[in-house]
Amino acid sequence: MSATESTDAKRAPRSRRTAAMDTLLTQNVSGGRATRFARPGPILRTAAGLARRPRTTARRVGGLGVELAQVVAGSSELAPAKGDGRFRDRAWSENWALRRVLQTYLALGGTVDDLIEDADLDWRTERQIRFMAENVHDLLSPTNLPLLNPEVLKETIDRGGANLVLGARRFVRDIAKAPRLPATVDTSKFEIGRNVARTPGSVVLRTDVMELLEYAPQTDEVFERPMLVVPPTINKYYVLDLAEDRSFVEHLVQAGHRVFMISWRNPEKEHSHFDLDTYAAAVIEAREAASEIAGSDAVNVLAACSGGIISAATLAHLAATDRGDLVSSLTLMVCALDHRQAGTTAALVGREIAAAAVADSARRGYLDGASLAGVFAWLRPNDLIWRYVVNNYFLGKAPPAFDVLFWNQDTVRLSHGLHRDFVQMAMLNDLIQPGQRTVLETPVDLRSVKQDSYVVAGSTDHIVPWENAYRSTQVLGGTPRFVLSTSGHIQALVNPPSPKSRSSFRVADEHPGDPAEWEAAAAIRTGSWWTDHEAWLAERSGDRVPAPTEPGSAEHPPTAEAPGDYVRGS
Repeated sequence: MSATESTDAKRAPRSRRTAAMDTLLTQNVSGGRATRFARPGPILRTAAGLARRPRTTARRVGGLGVELAQVVAGSSELAPAKGDGRFRDRAWSENWALRRVLQTYLALGGTVDDLIEDADLDWRTERQIRFMAENVHDLLSPTNLPLLNPEVLKETIDRGGANLVLGARRFVRDIAKAPRLPATVDTSKFEIGRNVARTPGSVVLRTDVMELLEYAPQTDEVFERPMLVVPPTINKYYVLDLAEDRSFVEHLVQAGHRVFMISWRNPEKEHSHFDLDTYAAAVIEAREAASEIAGSDAVNVLAACSGGIISAATLAHLAATDRGDLVSSLTLMVCALDHRQAGTTAALVGREIAAAAVADSARRGYLDGASLAGVFAWLRPNDLIWRYVVNNYFLGKAPPAFDVLFWNQDTVRLSHGLHRDFVQMAMLNDLIQPGQRTVLETPVDLRSVKQDSYVVAGSTDHIVPWENAYRSTQVLGGTPRFVLSTSGHIQALVNPPSPKSRSSFRVADEHPGDPAEWEAAAAIRTGSWWTDHEAWLAERSGDRVPAPTEPGSAEHPPTAEAPGDYVRGS
């Protein structure tokens, strides 16, 4: 589709910015932001691909010329994509000069998209060049220039320039600390234990690696099999326990489940040896404690993101040691076990960069969480960077108070040992290859994980592409149920049922090898997947029994109130 052939948004669909685990865990040493925008290899390969198709290239460039002529004449129909909030000010459509600036910007972006498509690149180069081109295109948006942004001009006139003075102060403050990006949230509005991580409970186990929280029941009866939640290791657990009525933990507890949550320690340099075995052993210890306290031989396990990788490997170890029946079911949330063509995997990362990243974390003892947050931000620069450049620096406004963004900036470190193991698993994709990786001295074979699994993914996830999450249904040994939520990485998790919600999700009875076949057969259901998961989980949680009146047990007495100490560690 050329620039002259489009009307609404007038651009070929932009590729989803996605990044596999190896990309995220190695970008700190991959040459900085400059190389993210101007790496010579993919640029040269794209140029060579276009040179082999001179007529097609000439036609695209000619189409751009025609479109720009229409822009100048005022007859172009180019318009931003529906929902693009950058251009919400009426001046972009009503002011003749600004409308032409906007349409020129859209025409150039659409032509670049088309040229990349015309170059007929291998998938790795295509991912690389699109990632760079889209970042540059977002950088050059006219809304990022104060003299062209009508909203900024109006604010500056109304406030006599005070907005720019205040914005300059915010810029100096933000640039002084990692990740040296604009603040995305007003952190003063949140307090851990008060309005996030607030579900009542107790700490019933503390080790060097984790605390185990037991949440207080909120029903007269509870299911006999408890739920053990294994959160991500590169973020804090309370993404699953946000504000009231937005907490997945609260939802489970109010449905009658006895929930135990792992809260990982934020590792320091002296914890650099914490590796996959360390975290797998911690999951087993937490499982044993939850089982003992609840008086149930088996527990359900729910794991999110990197916690899912640890949990799947741990369940394979339990199966290899004839203890597979100690877990009743497995829920995986926005988690990829198979890293084939995962986002920008091999596109942005090679073995040399991966080795350098691991060596860097070995020197520090950990991978810094703030730097990692910067990598996440550059995957969605319009939403997580440029929006706040305009809001904070040009308009002089405070960032919003939003619980998800507060959690997002509350970063943690990743120990060198686990970082090394994650990078190796992502680069070699050996977790899904039977016997190629060991956990706690036993070979891993995910096919031996026979528990029923509930796998959740987000259709617009920029961290774990849903197709990669779907492949978990093919590598695990039990009966799967795959659910595709119409949302992104975090919104796929924070999806509470609500009469006002416009959420929906897709499900299908069969799970063929090709994700596209599943998608074609999947039915759309309105509402939150939380309700669907609750029905699935109830069937695997045993009978209802009287709720306990006290937390913990004689063997695991409560030592503190939730959310505990580790979640507050910085």
